[in-house]
Amino acid sequence: MSSIDQKEMLFAEFPSISTEEWEKKIMADLKGADYTKKLVWDTGEGFQVKPYYRADDLKSLEYIGQLKKARPVIFDEGRGNDWIVRQDIPTSDISEANRLATEATGHGANAIGFNAVEISTQKQMSALLKGIDLEKTWIYFISSKSYPLTLELFIYEVTRQGLKSEHINGGINFDPLSYLLLHGDFYLSFKSNLEEAEYLLNTIRKRLPRFRAITVNGHYFQNSGSSLVQELGFSLASANEYLSSLTAKGFTADLLSPEILFHFACGTNYFMEIAKLRAARILWAKIIEQYNPQSARSFKMFIHTSTASWNKAIYDPYVNMLRTTTEGMSAAIGHTDSLAIGPFDKPFRMPDEFSSRIAKNQQLIFKEESYLNRVSDPASGAYYIECLTDSLAGHAWDLFRQVEGMGGMIEAVKTGFVQDEIGKKRKQKEEDIAFRKSVLIGTNQFPELKETMLEKVQNPGNLDESSIGTYKKLHPFRVSHPIEELRLSMEAFIKNGNHRPEVFLFTYGNQAMMRARAGFTTNFFGCAGFSITDNLKFDTIEEGIAEAIRKVPAIVVLCSSDEEYEDLAIRAVPALKAALPGLITIVAGYPKYKREEIMKAGVDDFIHMRSNLLESLRTFCSQIGIPLK
Repeated sequence: MSSIDQKEMLFAEFPSISTEEWEKKIMADLKGADYTKKLVWDTGEGFQVKPYYRADDLKSLEYIGQLKKARPVIFDEGRGNDWIVRQDIPTSDISEANRLATEATGHGANAIGFNAVEISTQKQMSALLKGIDLEKTWIYFISSKSYPLTLELFIYEVTRQGLKSEHINGGINFDPLSYLLLHGDFYLSFKSNLEEAEYLLNTIRKRLPRFRAITVNGHYFQNSGSSLVQELGFSLASANEYLSSLTAKGFTADLLSPEILFHFACGTNYFMEIAKLRAARILWAKIIEQYNPQSARSFKMFIHTSTASWNKAIYDPYVNMLRTTTEGMSAAIGHTDSLAIGPFDKPFRMPDEFSSRIAKNQQLIFKEESYLNRVSDPASGAYYIECLTDSLAGHAWDLFRQVEGMGGMIEAVKTGFVQDEIGKKRKQKEEDIAFRKSVLIGTNQFPELKETMLEKVQNPGNLDESSIGTYKKLHPFRVSHPIEELRLSMEAFIKNGNHRPEVFLFTYGNQAMMRARAGFTTNFFGCAGFSITDNLKFDTIEEGIAEAIRKVPAIVVLCSSDEEYEDLAIRAVPALKAALPGLITIVAGYPKYKREEIMKAGVDDFIHMRSNLLESLRTFCSQIGIPLK
């Protein structure tokens, strides 16, 4: 019996149900509720996602048919879905970098990214690469003061070891447009950058044919707050800037395309990230087609993916491992060519041996236990992901065309368009964290109350946010940083000999509402490192007043129901403030119809689901006298 016959027998007893029937059932279950508000997801990418997709949804996607013909070229199915396990070594110390690299290659990594800013002599290059099999390990230079010099020293080392140049893989992180965005100007000029690119391309073509000369660092866009559409659209516009400028110098698309490496970030938007990488390959093939390539290899996009840094946190750092796990899975399923997973402690210190090993082992588990490398383009045919791929590709292509209409990526950067558009998305992400619409476990929700990090933080991991430069800068950031600064300020305050400020929960009245609001308050103030004194329940208001006065807290939060707040505030707040000068009194919730009466009783503020966590905590810390950064 064929597999088709088996499938028919399996599903024969299930009647076919039309989309109209499904929709009718959904509307009945909603009982009059708004379908769009309840079930349709506004992605923030410029399009909405339906609650479910069916095979019929793929019929309207034009690219599906085109993709079937081009798939072997675009997705390089000859390699299956295997990828290069890369570990980046951030330190510039030569001996330490070599030690970490040899350890990594001995335990599963087959690509190393080196910081080569201190490499200026052949002796230093030899020391950096000592003990590494260059014919088996891909070598990338992710940082350098002079990429031509770094390349020459590397080539000399390859020659000195008597290795075959066609067996050497890797690349250099030469990306003048990223330098422009991060520093507000070119190092010298774009003209000089093109001359440098010519030298690098000609040298690599003749002496290291499997090396890549140009990197498009799309990860800077996402790590500065961009949407995935922006990351994709601006990355393609950057690559096209290089293509158009260098083809004008006489280089062909067949020579240039294999020399370009795309470096994307992968965040926690699981399915969207899978679709982004798939869309990138489709759009790159569309762009290359305009340059009339003669080789099928030119249509292939080489993608390196690293886990995003903007959403990583200092507090409760082991949660970063959970984040990087889903991010790495998205990259693998999305058909990345190489992957670097960031160690969980990278946001606040130089990663140690344990964190680096765990990061590398995450990839090995993907391969050896989850078998994510066994199927080429595993997301193919999934209704939801195919529709996401189409939507992302369409919107990214529109953005790409908009940039091209401005005169290209350089002009779009000079006018501030790129920076301003990403800035808008960043602001939205920051607001979503402050209002807890987006959750970072351990940072703006469910903090570990007794955790301290002040002594462990070596480097908070944020780049300089100064605006000095000819043009506006792009600022990679961590969205958790402002809240973390509050908590670190609290730790510094305590370290200087002060008592940890106490928040006293005045629990009274309706049991369900009281406990819910006590939990909410604990989470709220715990994010800034306050000491929380919870109480089961006070039988009388007088009992609660007496206990609060005995404790002498900095803040008292009334936790009860809306119906009971007016009486509780009138009877408790004046007595508390008379006994405890300087006391801050707060209501957990927002009883809007009784707000004025409650405020008249002396309540200072309200905290609730719509409160700005960051601004509220800053205000309370300032009122207590905690110096803020």
